[in-house]
Amino acid sequence: MQLTGLHHVTAITARAADNLAFYTRVLGLRLVKKTVNQDDVSAYHLFYADGRASPGTDITFFDWPAPPEQRGTDSIARILLRVGGAASFDWWREHLGRQGVTHHPAIERDGRLTLDFEDGEGQRLGLVDDGGAGEAHPWDGSPVPPEHQIRGLGPIRLAVSQPERTEAVLTQILGFRRARTFELPEGEVTVFETGAGGPAAEVQLLKDTSRPARQGAGAVHHVAFRIPDADYEAWADRLKQQRIPSSGPVDRYYFRSLYFREPNGILFEIATDGPGFATDEPMETLGERLALPPFLEPRRAEIEAGLKPL
Repeated sequence: MQLTGLHHVTAITARAADNLAFYTRVLGLRLVKKTVNQDDVSAYHLFYADGRASPGTDITFFDWPAPPEQRGTDSIARILLRVGGAASFDWWREHLGRQGVTHHPAIERDGRLTLDFEDGEGQRLGLVDDGGAGEAHPWDGSPVPPEHQIRGLGPIRLAVSQPERTEAVLTQILGFRRARTFELPEGEVTVFETGAGGPAAEVQLLKDTSRPARQGAGAVHHVAFRIPDADYEAWADRLKQQRIPSSGPVDRYYFRSLYFREPNGILFEIATDGPGFATDEPMETLGERLALPPFLEPRRAEIEAGLKPL
């Protein structure tokens, strides 16, 4: 029973239309599910992923009318996205420049080429070279050439005030392995890996003793880790046996989830690979209409009336 990598990352936007434009037209990701926050149906929940909506490629957003994030410790500090090879960095540097996106020079970090940038709300992002390892599923409708498209999630960086407490959960509860360390201007970063390892299965841990972060637009809400569907009940039992306060089983229709907070307060999710986003829409037309899980479908008219046009 082992986590197989990163499943998705969910962040916050206060400008859904701008968010849609940036992640589809600038980053070239596919909108694979346009739905609502199941706990707050007044808010969109937008899912962007690769051409096949593969687990491990999703960056998702809750659309909340929130003020900007107050950056600080005990938060998810950066989302890295995988691209395949040094030539892609040349293309992305020129592309981001043409689009007016502020970005840093590409540099080698932790043995991999990386390029940091932000979206229009200050969401901290970056590209990381995965060497073209593993499967890739480009989206035919992307403005980004197939060979340069984002291939999926890369390492997720956590900034925490007490890293030893987060490390204990990562290694003793979730089964991550301590892999190595590298340096940033902010301090030493420890890399933890799960599953087969590699950038699609890594969490980076940075000690940060600044003021606590306050979530808002531009912040990351939570990170989710992948499990095979068949392991779901065993993971629910494991959290219970380890006396980890959690949500208990939650069926999100497109996947099943377990939520809990690690000791520094960051929300973790364990999520199944299936059944997937093509459960209620054809793969060819994912994201083209508002999708609602069956328990919300009777409220469609009410929900649609409460949403802003995209």
